[in-house]
Amino acid sequence: MNMQNLYDQDFYNWLITNSQLIKEKRFSEIDAENIVEELESMGKSEKRELMSRLAVLLAHLLKWSYQPEQRSNSWKYTIEEQRRAVEEVLDDSPSLKYQLDQKFNEAYSKAILIAARETGFAKAKFPKDCPFTWEQAIDDNFWPNDS
Repeated sequence: MNMQNLYDQDFYNWLITNSQLIKEKRFSEIDAENIVEELESMGKSEKRELMSRLAVLLAHLLKWSYQPEQRSNSWKYTIEEQRRAVEEVLDDSPSLKYQLDQKFNEAYSKAILIAARETGFAKAKFPKDCPFTWEQAIDDNFWPNDS
């Protein structure tokens, strides 16, 4: 079976086969085109994971700020979980830290949509710019509006 057919029909076997070929330094036999595509896809996936986790974290921090009467352990644990998940993504892919300012702002835009949907508030109720710093967002001791 040629590499393209293997890639299309049995992805796991394709991975194992290419891994073995690389270990054996049989580079002329690897499926370089699809390997490059998969590696690029993995990088994009890491970025999406970071954005998703940040957006959920920021949305819950907004909800915590704007609906203090609705605060629950569920929200608290979601905030804690997302903080851990963001740290894990950055531990696994530290080079994403260099894009953090841009990604943080992009994630905040998504967070507004999430918070608006979940609270029933208009998007305009939330500040245009993120009211939390990066450091506050990931700080285990930071809880908006708490003394």
